[in-house]
Amino acid sequence: MANKGLFASAVARFLPAADTLNREWAPAYAYGPEHKLAQLAATGTLQDSFYMGAETQLAEVLEVAKAAGPLFVAKAAVYARSRGTMKDMPALLAAYLTVAEPDLAVRVFDRVIDNGRMLRNFVQIMRSGAVGRTSLGTRPKRLVQQWLERASIGKLMQAATGNDPSLADIVKMVHPKPADEGRKAFYAWLIGKPYDVDELPAEIAAFEAWKRSPDGRLPDVPFEWLTAFELSAEQWAELASRMGWQALRMNLNSLARKGAFGVEGVTEMVAARLADEAALAKARVLPYHLMVALGSVGEGVPLKVQAALETALEASLAKLPALEGRVAVCPDVSGSMSSPVTGYRKGASSSVRCIDVAALVAAAVLRRNRGAMLLPFEENVVPLELDPFARVAANAAKLAALGGGGTNVSAPLALLNADRVEVDLVVIVSDNESWVDASRHGATATMREWERLKKRCPGARLVCIDLQPYGSTQAKSREDILNVGGFSDAVFETLSRFAAGEVEREWVTEVNETEV
Repeated sequence: MANKGLFASAVARFLPAADTLNREWAPAYAYGPEHKLAQLAATGTLQDSFYMGAETQLAEVLEVAKAAGPLFVAKAAVYARSRGTMKDMPALLAAYLTVAEPDLAVRVFDRVIDNGRMLRNFVQIMRSGAVGRTSLGTRPKRLVQQWLERASIGKLMQAATGNDPSLADIVKMVHPKPADEGRKAFYAWLIGKPYDVDELPAEIAAFEAWKRSPDGRLPDVPFEWLTAFELSAEQWAELASRMGWQALRMNLNSLARKGAFGVEGVTEMVAARLADEAALAKARVLPYHLMVALGSVGEGVPLKVQAALETALEASLAKLPALEGRVAVCPDVSGSMSSPVTGYRKGASSSVRCIDVAALVAAAVLRRNRGAMLLPFEENVVPLELDPFARVAANAAKLAALGGGGTNVSAPLALLNADRVEVDLVVIVSDNESWVDASRHGATATMREWERLKKRCPGARLVCIDLQPYGSTQAKSREDILNVGGFSDAVFETLSRFAAGEVEREWVTEVNETEV
């Protein structure tokens, strides 16, 4: 029989040939500079991942930023922070702009550096020398000064939680000008200089008084300032009513250990806060935040509180747009998907893995599209039936339990073709490091299978949701193929528009439309 690789069909020969190798040294398509930067901004965390070290990721960001140009860098920074809720990457891009295009850095600074943690990230990156300077410099120093001078005392107190650098370190660096005697006393208190006790902000004065006699009502300061002290169950219960939503969901086990749920009314109060839609929106809570909270609660956390998390998860997914037509959702459950979605952090790696996010996307699509086909894959498609009416968290857990094996992104498309299944939209959620189906030359197996599917279903569309910033794909972007990176709600919105036929809203175009 003739060699099928040499004597491929005429259609296959006209498909674009792979132009790069992925991290498994298998053929792939490289993203252009803008798309690669957008992907890095939406998924990169500057931490070690399954295939790439943090240093390599940093070098790639700086390299592709130069190629994409300062204006797109500015737009990507704002998009990643405002739509993708990213932290380290937007701060890095803002720092890069202080060297590449200082005027743009001024325009985006307040939209990217929007809280104390982001301010500390920015200063840390600037001082590291990563963007070409080891000091803030005149204009960045002024931007930091203005942030401090405009921030309320409450915002400054929140910023004073954390180190490397601490807010005290930053104040010593930039010497902000106090607007009044109260701000002057606060700065002096913060950096350990003599201050006028009578001029201290009321919250700080109350905290100093409480430290001398730590009983009774807690002072109105960030809860992290108080947990270093020995608190009673009642005081922990009071903290539960004060801490922000994200802090509350991350401290449920601590509240249980400290006896807070034994205090009358606390269980009901915490449950109500966790399920409060306004609080969820204000905290920019993503569905995967809720999923990880559900997965990490200990036995001491009351069932009513756990049920509130489930209610919040269901509510967050109910707002996601439904997809039109016959949908096939294909989560990658291969071995590389077991890595933390935000990278490996020494002593603090996220418990949320890439496979968990892929499973959550799949479970969400099933919930919003009851007739959707589920095709989890590794080297082959793994048969699994899920009840779309079951709890999303339960379905996601079943999918995540499939993990293992090599990656074959073309496997679900091959199965659809073998069974001659009619489909309007295929959604693949993966890290795109396909190697099982590697070919020696020409187009990738994914593109070949997609072309076969398009012959049967001319109107079909393919969306590849890329969860890791590796810079390549198995399906080259074109009118019917969308490559999008990230794991925020913005991905669902983009997916829905593309499925509805909005070709002009390709992902990079969406980032480009961000105003700066």
